[in-house]
Amino acid sequence: MFLKRIRVVVSGKRHTYWALVKSVRTARGPRHQVVAYLGELQPSEKAGWAHVARIVNHRPAPCLPLFDTAESSEPVPEKIEVRVRGAYVERTRDFGAVYLGLTLWRALKLDKLLERCIPRNREGIPWSVVATILTLARFCEPSSELHIADTWYERTALDDLLGVPDRLVNKDRLYRAHDHLLKQKEAIEKHLKERFTTLFDAQYELLLYDVTSTYFEGEAKANPQAKRGYSRDKRFDCKQVCIGLVVTREGLPVGYEVFEGNRHDSKTLQEIVEAMEVKHGKARRIWVLDRGMVSDQNLQFLRDRGGQYIVGTPKSALRSFEQALLQEDWTEVEKGVEVKLRPGPDGDETFILCRSTARREKEKAMHERFEQRIEEALVSLAGRLDRAKKKPNRTQVERQIGRILGKNSRAAGLFDVKVTEIDRGGVTGFLEVAWTKHEDWRQWAQLSEGCYLLRTNLTDWSPQDLWKTYIQLTQAESAFRTEKTELNLRPIWHHLEDRVQAHILFSFLAYAMWKTLEQWMARSGLGNGPRPVIEEFERIKTNDVLLPTSVGRYIRIRCVTKPDESQRILLGRLGLTLPTRLGEPKWENSYGDCSQNS
Repeated sequence: MFLKRIRVVVSGKRHTYWALVKSVRTARGPRHQVVAYLGELQPSEKAGWAHVARIVNHRPAPCLPLFDTAESSEPVPEKIEVRVRGAYVERTRDFGAVYLGLTLWRALKLDKLLERCIPRNREGIPWSVVATILTLARFCEPSSELHIADTWYERTALDDLLGVPDRLVNKDRLYRAHDHLLKQKEAIEKHLKERFTTLFDAQYELLLYDVTSTYFEGEAKANPQAKRGYSRDKRFDCKQVCIGLVVTREGLPVGYEVFEGNRHDSKTLQEIVEAMEVKHGKARRIWVLDRGMVSDQNLQFLRDRGGQYIVGTPKSALRSFEQALLQEDWTEVEKGVEVKLRPGPDGDETFILCRSTARREKEKAMHERFEQRIEEALVSLAGRLDRAKKKPNRTQVERQIGRILGKNSRAAGLFDVKVTEIDRGGVTGFLEVAWTKHEDWRQWAQLSEGCYLLRTNLTDWSPQDLWKTYIQLTQAESAFRTEKTELNLRPIWHHLEDRVQAHILFSFLAYAMWKTLEQWMARSGLGNGPRPVIEEFERIKTNDVLLPTSVGRYIRIRCVTKPDESQRILLGRLGLTLPTRLGEPKWENSYGDCSQNS
């Protein structure tokens, strides 16, 4: 059991009381169960109950009071005698990362957009500001709404930067902000497109599109989009949704859509293209797509709309170009990568054969490894059958062979495995396994190792331009990695469909801030990895310095820690200036006689 301080606001008045609680397991997970309410906490009782809480919860006593004291609005004179030996520091808060995030948020003018779009409420804090808090939390320290309300927000200096006291930030308000933000999805996408054009001269004639999935914790029964399907996270035990993301060639986010978790990639393309046309007009765009999007129906859909494309093609299509692979008319587009062009059968398309040395070595090693695994497993199975004293079940043996080949599918085509019935000591019904290898399969595998095929209706582009444009699809893949690892898009704990959609929208906004910082860094010669910069900024704090004076009162000064050399370099390169303090010095009623600390 432990003491828990509970805050409630009733009719605008804040009430604080203590409860003795214990943690219990329920069908819905761990919960706090109240053993006894200990009454409302009066100001005069704060210090005493804080002391009791420390004893019950086995926490060390702090050197400073737990509760803020009243501050005076009386101005502090320019000069006053201070008792230096009684000075101390309290209220350390995280400043650098949230300051950087807020700078990015305002550079994108998302604060102005949401102020215009989201109606103000009568609860003391605008929904646009709550949305700001949620996005900054996703950018700086991705976590749950409960963690933001209970821990994260009060550890940061956002109460000073946004003017929102931590008592107004609670999980219910954070949840409700999801509903207000989701209604502005299209306005946000349109606004970001305009801001990226202004800030980075972003071009939208070429768009990269890819699909990923993200899984749920729990059944998500209230969400009709939550389905089981192909999981990129290897969580086939969980329901999921699929997310289709469109980015520019630099990886700047243009828009996204959320699909059912069992939707195949190729079934999303037409919907995303139509959505982009509704939002951004029917321009003659070039779409770069991976092979999961490819179908004759999809390509015809793009051609009918005047669209152009560069797409990956299933590797099985390479068989049609076996003679071209044998010929030596390759063009090197960069070290270790060669390409060649071949016209399509109708003359309206061009096929790009690509060959990568690094990819060849990787695929060769995989084929050798899987071939060895299959052979070792078949030898082991044959040995068990040879030693068997009872007649084996043929169906079970064939299933074992199927599992062996299925687990090593990259080399399964090399083997022709047969199960035959034999006599042993005059007794029939025993089995043996024999296998042969298809040398024609091996020859084709060796010829096609490291090769892949692209397809386009841009018939007047050079091989170099076509290949380099397709390779930029890695920007979309990188976007998903960032959202999943750096911004913790997965797993999803929300179960309501609208809340899930809003959760993804907050991740989309945080990713827009991430890419903005990445662009700033690239233009400042700082590379393109935002994480080290954010970690440097995380070390910048704010502290309250309390100075006892000769008049028996304290002066409180909220200071920002001075940047060290590495931080000053980053600030200078990014063109940012940190404040030295937040607000003006303030009088504060003393905790006792100032002379006692001198």
